[in-house]
Amino acid sequence: MSQKHEAPSTEASRLGLQADCSSCFGLCCVALPFAASADFAADKDAGQPCTNLRADFRCGIHTRLRERGFRGCTVFDCFGAGQKVSQVTFGGQDWRQAPDTARQMSDVFPVMRGLHELLWYLTEALALPPARPLRSDLRRALDEIDGLTRSSAETLAEVDVAALRHDVNALLLRTSELVRARVPGRKKNHRGADLIGAKLNGADLRGANLRGACLIAADLRAADLREADLIGADFRDAELSGADLTGSIFLTQAQLNAARGDATTELPPALSRPGHWRLEP
Repeated sequence: MSQKHEAPSTEASRLGLQADCSSCFGLCCVALPFAASADFAADKDAGQPCTNLRADFRCGIHTRLRERGFRGCTVFDCFGAGQKVSQVTFGGQDWRQAPDTARQMSDVFPVMRGLHELLWYLTEALALPPARPLRSDLRRALDEIDGLTRSSAETLAEVDVAALRHDVNALLLRTSELVRARVPGRKKNHRGADLIGAKLNGADLRGANLRGACLIAADLRAADLREADLIGADFRDAELSGADLTGSIFLTQAQLNAARGDATTELPPALSRPGHWRLEP
């Protein structure tokens, strides 16, 4: 039977790790750069507001992003960093009212997103019963990073997210090993593997290590991905129709948003079925 674990939704909600665009000053539409490509219809420099950003910080083409060539926007997830920077770091003062904060706000936003992503992984790890032996270390790491997210803009700008990620990843890897050890039989190791376009229809990937695997356009229809470690796996255009992702670990909404699926794709309880997926199998 598939291992069950509590969804990190309660802790994630407490820490504000789910995006609330109504409390953000459109920071992802300002701080981040993008280049004209299959994902974006135009070029935009970092710190330059997107031409689709309205005066109320909402997207003027939100319901038509994909058809207007802004598919990349529908994939992105800030893990709640936008509202934290807007409402906590800068106390609700937006960059239009205070133009002198615009540059600093744009610099801090990517740092905050990196910290919030780590908090997302740590909250999930804390909810996994097999990770109980690591709970004190996981909690210590979470509390330290949560404290950093409440620092001043000046302090946040100096945070070395890569170094923190390295330390947290060691804990997450140990967590992964404890979870996957509960799965009977030999588990596949595809860590960092090039699986672009791989034919994995119906594959038994239960408990597999897919950390950092490149699964772009892979066929994962009806694949068993229960208890698989999916941290950092690239699911762009991967076909997940009918796949079972329940109990998979370290999967994010952004990864699902980048993939293709349908009503038969089974998801972890903390994640949502993307709006662009097919409603019918």
